[in-house]
Amino acid sequence: MPPRRRTPVAEGHAALVACREAGWEADRRTTATAVRYTLEELATIAPGRTVEVRVPPHGAVQCIEGPVHTRGTPPNVIETDAATWLRLAVGDLAWEAALDGARVRASGQRAHLDGLLPLTSLRLDS
Repeated sequence: MPPRRRTPVAEGHAALVACREAGWEADRRTTATAVRYTLEELATIAPGRTVEVRVPPHGAVQCIEGPVHTRGTPPNVIETDAATWLRLAVGDLAWEAALDGARVRASGQRAHLDGLLPLTSLRLDS
């Protein structure tokens, strides 16, 4: 079952567009809305609880089917900053480039988002 959305789609999409137009340096509230929206979108297209994706201080989500983590620090964690996450989500930055540039911290055997990014459902016009 996909997670329940907390961010209205229209509001999240508008925040994402505003962030991109601001060169990924929008105000904190707009950035937080865009991050939460894109994390919810990731959890919708890749439901599960195997990998935790963290974008502090704005949000985190568990996704991808597989072994379920229930206590303590998750074994598969991906963490990055808001601008990097949003660029990954819309395809302005490739996963491998983010890893190579140390913009993403990924720990655990299953801590990767290959094939899931960019989130094609976001459909931003270039």
